[in-house]
Amino acid sequence: MSARLSAVTDATGAESDLVSRLRSSIAAVFFGNPPLVEHLLTAVLARGHVLIEDVPGVGKTTLAEALAGALGCDFSRLQFTADLLPSDILGVNIYDAEATEFRFHPGPIFSNIVLADEINRTPPKTQSSLLEAMNERQVSIDGTLHPLPEPFLVLATQNPVEHHGTFPLPESQVDRFLMRLEVGYPDTESERRLLRAAGDRPGRVEKVLDPEQVLRMQDRAMAVSLHASIEDFVLAILAATRNTPGLRLGASPRAGQGLVAASRARAFLAGRDFVTPDDVLAVVEPVLVHRLLPSLSPELGVEGRRSPSQLLQEILASVAVPR
Repeated sequence: MSARLSAVTDATGAESDLVSRLRSSIAAVFFGNPPLVEHLLTAVLARGHVLIEDVPGVGKTTLAEALAGALGCDFSRLQFTADLLPSDILGVNIYDAEATEFRFHPGPIFSNIVLADEINRTPPKTQSSLLEAMNERQVSIDGTLHPLPEPFLVLATQNPVEHHGTFPLPESQVDRFLMRLEVGYPDTESERRLLRAAGDRPGRVEKVLDPEQVLRMQDRAMAVSLHASIEDFVLAILAATRNTPGLRLGASPRAGQGLVAASRARAFLAGRDFVTPDDVLAVVEPVLVHRLLPSLSPELGVEGRRSPSQLLQEILASVAVPR
C-alpha cells in the first residue's frame, strides 16, 4: 500500500471512529430513534439548520443538549414567547458612561448551537430576526456586522398540535431550515429505560469533538465526490416538484443545494468519499417535504388532495434512479 493511500485509509478510519463515538455519546442520554440522530449529525456536517416538529415531552431539549455536549460546542436555549424582542436574541448596544461609547452586549444567538424552543410562539418581527443569522451567519446591530461563532446551528422546535397563540412561520423562514424532523414516541424498550431512569441524575455526555474538529469534519464532508449522474438525479427531483399538479410551490434552488450538501454528509457518515443514489433518497424527505406547498385548487377536490409527503413519494417513484 502506498504512503498516500495508507494516510487516506488511516484518516477515514479515525473519522469513522469519531462518528461512532458521537452516536454512542448522544445515545447515552437520548434513548432510541437512531435515524433521528443520524439526520441531526447529517445536518451538522452539511452546515444546515433543523426544525423539529413534535409534541411536548418527547426529548427535543435533551437531544439538543446531548448534541452540543458531544460536539464540544457552546449551547444556548431560547424560550420563544409573545413578548420576546429581537434584541433579546441578537443583543444590544449599551452606552458605557465611563468610556463614553456604546458597547455591544451579544445575545444568546452567539453560541455554536442555539435551541429556539417553540419558535412559532413569537411574532413575525422576532422570528425574522433569525433570518440573517441563519443565512449569513452574522447579525447586524445599528449598522455594524457581528460574525457568529463557527460552527453555528439553529435547532428550532414547534408543537404541530397546539395552534392557540402561535404565529406560523413564513415560507421564507421555513426554507432556511435544511431539514424538518419529528422525534416521535420511543419504542417500548427505550421508554422502559426512561421509566427506570426517572428521578436519576441526567446521564453524562462524552465530549467527542471540539469546534475546530467539527469545522474540519464539515470541510471533509463537503469535499465528498458528486458524480454528474447524481447531479442529474437531484435536478430531476427538483424539476418534478415544480411541475406536479398537486403542488403550488416546489423546491427552491436553496433546497437543491441543501439536498446535495445533506447527501454528501450522509455519504461521509457512512465512511464513503462519493455520493450514491441511496444517500440522496435517505435525506430527500426531511430536506424537501417542508418546502412543498400543496395546491388549494378546488378542481382537485378533497379526495384528490394528497399531503406533500405523499406527493414527494409519487415524484420519487416517477424519477429514474441512476445505476
